Amino acid sequence: MGTSAAYHLAEAGVDVLLLERGQLGSGSTSKAAGGVRAQFSDELNVRLGARGLEAFAAFGGRPGQDIDLHRTGYLFLLTRPADVRMFTQAAELQNDLGVPTRILDAADAAVLVPGVRTDDVLAASFHAGDGHCSPESVVLGYGRGARGHGATVLTGVEVLALEPGSAGGTTTVVSSAGRVEAVAVVCAAGAWSPAIGAMAGVELPVTPLRRQIVVTAPLPAAVAAALPASMPMTIDAATTFYLHREGPGALLGMSWDGERPGYHTDVDDAWLPDLTAAIAHRAPGLLDVGIASRWAGLYEVTPDHNALLGEASQPAGGGRFLYATGFSGHGFLQGPAVGEILRDLYLGRTPFVDVSPLSADRFARGAERPERAIV
Repeated sequence: MGTSAAYHLAEAGVDVLLLERGQLGSGSTSKAAGGVRAQFSDELNVRLGARGLEAFAAFGGRPGQDIDLHRTGYLFLLTRPADVRMFTQAAELQNDLGVPTRILDAADAAVLVPGVRTDDVLAASFHAGDGHCSPESVVLGYGRGARGHGATVLTGVEVLALEPGSAGGTTTVVSSAGRVEAVAVVCAAGAWSPAIGAMAGVELPVTPLRRQIVVTAPLPAAVAAALPASMPMTIDAATTFYLHREGPGALLGMSWDGERPGYHTDVDDAWLPDLTAAIAHRAPGLLDVGIASRWAGLYEVTPDHNALLGEASQPAGGGRFLYATGFSGHGFLQGPAVGEILRDLYLGRTPFVDVSPLSADRFARGAERPERAIV
C-alpha cells in the first residue's frame, strides 16, 4: 500500500516522502501468499480486485518490473449449501461487473485439480483470470518507480509522533531520522496502523492476527502430475485450506481457530495438526512430502473483514490524514487500485470507485460492510 501510494502520487507530480520502519515489504507483504483475484462478495472488492488484476497484467511496462504473474485462476471448492448460494450470488455480481466467474460442478473442478479430492464438493467457483505473483517483486517495482518519479524513500526510519505543523494546514512528522512538515500524511502501516492513527486522533479499528504458510519440498513426479504448475489457487471454502504450486513444491496455508490476536510472527507448531487434517482430507498426496520452508505474517483484521480506506474529516494537527489499512487478508491484491485511489483523494479527483462506504467511522455509524469471500 505504501509503495503503491508513493508511486501513484509521485507519478502525478506530488512531492513524496515514504518512511518505512524496516525494509520495504518487510511487514505483511513479504509474508503474503501472493494471490490476486476479483472473486469477492462485495461490489467494491470486486472492482478493486479487477482493477488490481489489470495493473498486475501490465506491471512489466508500468512501473516496469517482472512480478512472476501466473494467471491460473482461483478455484473455491464449496461443500456446504450455504456457501453454494453465497458464491453463486457473488458470481452473478461479478459477471454483472465484467468478471467472467463460472460456477462449476465437481467433475469440472476435478479436471482442473486432479490431485485434490472433490467427491464431497457440491459446486465450485472459478475465475480463470485470477492467479498469483511475487509480492516482493511488486514492492520492488513500485518502490523503484516511485524513486524514478522523484519520491524520497527512507528505510529503517520509524515514525514517532505526529504534531501540528508550524504553518497552518501542515503536520510535523517526528521520526527517528528527524522532523519534516507535510500537508498530508498517508497511513499505510498495515497491522500497525492503529498506533499511527492514534497519533492523528483517528481511530483505526484493526486487529493483528497471525497466519502461517508452509512451502513443501519438491513434489514427487506422480504428485506433481496430479497438481500441475497450471493448477489454480485452490481453496476449500469450508476450512479456508488453500494451496497453489510454488516452484517445484506447493504453497499451503489456512486460518486456525486457535489463533489469538497479537503481533506474533514466529512460527508455531500448534496449528500443524489442523493443517495436516485439512491436507489429509483435501490433498492426501501431499502428506508424505516434506517441508522446505515455513513462515508467519500478520493479517490486519477489521470487525467486518473489509478495508479502512479514505480521509479523516477532523484529524488532530493542521494537515490532512489519509489511510489505507485493515484489508483482512486481501490487501496485496488490491494494492494497485488503492494507490490509485489515494492519489485521487489527495488531488481532489473522483476515484474510479466510491470508497466512502469503507470510511473508518462506519462502525460508529452502524454501517458495517461485511465481506464474505474471505480466506
